[in-house]
Amino acid sequence: MPALRPGPDRLAPRLSILDRYMLRQLLLALAASTGALATLIWLTQSLHFVSLVVGRGLSLRVFLELTSLLIPSFVAVILPITTFVVVQFIYQRFGTDRELTVMQAAGLSPFMMARPGLMCAAIATGACLLLNVWVVPVSYHAFRQYEFQIRNRMAAFLIQDGVFTQVSDSMTVYIRTRDKDGTLHGIMVEDDRTPGAEATILAEEGNLVIVGDQPRVVLFNGSRQEIDTHTGRLNVLTFARNTIDLSSPHGNHTRQPDANELPIAQLLHPDMHVYSRRDESKMVIEAWRRLSTPFCAFSFAMIGLLGAMGGNYSRQSSIIRPVLAILGVVAVQALTLAVQNLASRNLQLMPLMWICTLTPGLICAVILFWPEFRADRETPAPAGSPRP
Repeated sequence: MPALRPGPDRLAPRLSILDRYMLRQLLLALAASTGALATLIWLTQSLHFVSLVVGRGLSLRVFLELTSLLIPSFVAVILPITTFVVVQFIYQRFGTDRELTVMQAAGLSPFMMARPGLMCAAIATGACLLLNVWVVPVSYHAFRQYEFQIRNRMAAFLIQDGVFTQVSDSMTVYIRTRDKDGTLHGIMVEDDRTPGAEATILAEEGNLVIVGDQPRVVLFNGSRQEIDTHTGRLNVLTFARNTIDLSSPHGNHTRQPDANELPIAQLLHPDMHVYSRRDESKMVIEAWRRLSTPFCAFSFAMIGLLGAMGGNYSRQSSIIRPVLAILGVVAVQALTLAVQNLASRNLQLMPLMWICTLTPGLICAVILFWPEFRADRETPAPAGSPRP
């Protein structure tokens, strides 16, 4: 049994053996539950990209690289929830095994018993803040860039034999056969990239090449058929060699990133030459959301501590308190989402985002720790000391 520390040392930075034991239980359970839940969400969300593997022939390596970039965003969302589940479960188990009763009988105050849970909440809050501010924007931006490259550039190299492949929204390519050396035979290209000048291009054979990071097809012995919109005549142009750009008409430099990809500095001070006033309000809300939602981990952990440590232990209360704690977390989460929705319409309501994330945790802390600190202040002076 570790040596008990008196009341004035409850805020001492040095951890006791008991603190390390409880904190290790919490962190191991937090890492396991967060990893398992993130993997489950990753598997379900990855189903949306299976079509890229099946329909466009992407390799498993590209599929894993693309979908793994979404994992930080999953962790940032579920970490506050898993923090509550872990704190609630571990402390409930301590209470069921009478470990909390033994700690209390040994002289540990509620704050000293809850200190490992508070440390776990602080670690989870810091991790969420790091993810929201830096890791998630970087990974999501890389995901969008990678996805854009696959859909608009690599698709040109994934044309299947005997299939009408939609390279982009305005271009469809068909090839009859493909040789082992990459030579294409029986090529048809439907090019609708220029409104009013849609063309159908036929060629006997061709080759796919890359020029300046742009996919192109070199056609041999073909024709270009185009209908004149003014006269209605069919214009046919034959050629011995022609090159067609199969990439999207808009390059990577024109893709405008959304608010989820931008860092905090650009969200708070957006370039008004690129974005509109409506986009500016969305960016400000996104910046405040990234900064405020990590503190949900603190509030959820405090709700879990109050549900596990509040009141005396009994079989009936051991069931009712966790249920009430779960309902409290659901209510706080729903209220937070509702306030974010309202703040997106009225920027004057943005401070409510901080109130919704911090106030539940502070209220639980007052309910759980205030009697202890009030008793410390009301402790009578030692005998022999002068009365005021």
